Amino acid sequence: MIIEYFRNFVKEVGDIFLFLVNSVRLLFMKPYRILEITKHMEFIGNQSLGIIILTSLFTGLAMSFQIYLGFKIINAVNLVGPTVALGISRELGPVLTGLIVAARAGGAMAARLGTMRVNEQIDALDVMGVNTKQYLISPRIIAAVICMPLLTAVFDFVAMLGSYFLVVHLVELDGAIFWQRIRDTLEARHIYEGLIKSAVFGLVFALVCSYRGFNTVGGAKGVGEATNKGVVQSMVSIIILDYFLTNMIRIYYVITGTG
Repeated sequence: MIIEYFRNFVKEVGDIFLFLVNSVRLLFMKPYRILEITKHMEFIGNQSLGIIILTSLFTGLAMSFQIYLGFKIINAVNLVGPTVALGISRELGPVLTGLIVAARAGGAMAARLGTMRVNEQIDALDVMGVNTKQYLISPRIIAAVICMPLLTAVFDFVAMLGSYFLVVHLVELDGAIFWQRIRDTLEARHIYEGLIKSAVFGLVFALVCSYRGFNTVGGAKGVGEATNKGVVQSMVSIIILDYFLTNMIRIYYVITGTG
């Protein structure tokens, strides 16, 4: 049973990789689907702003309060700002943004493509001579890769505003020291690290959810299963990838002497 499961897993990973290669290759072939990319950017990016802002605000508040309580014990409350800034920009920002957008936009991708598949709309596009991967998949992938760093930047900014509000206005620490400590600690590469991660997470959830939806079988039940698998697998992949990406970036810093 374990061998069969592993074999199916390897086969599925290979199928998803080939799906990615074919979809990305079609991005550079005419006709260019600029309008489709723009439409999906609006869906993935603009329509996710509300939940990203709300989540990031309370993430900054909650994280700052817990760190403040811990640092208060050792009389190091002035380090709350840089600790929150590093944690948000390098880890929590890209990961939480990836999970939220994967659940919201990724699930919708899988459901929409799955519905088109079981209703034979994708087959009809094939008969009409439309390259369905170029028309349906490639724009979603490129839109997710573009929008995720932008959403992560919004998450980081709002989370830090929440942190500032709690630290300065609720627990009444010095605001000038708060920002000065952040400037002394946070570097541009820390922000870039989170943005690079978020672009990879966007690629992952768009790829997995599109693959699940595009290959849906079994009618309405199949659409539900494809959506569930797409969301769960993309979210798990984001969490696992975050660990490996963090270590790869650490290794890069060591090799280049910038860490």
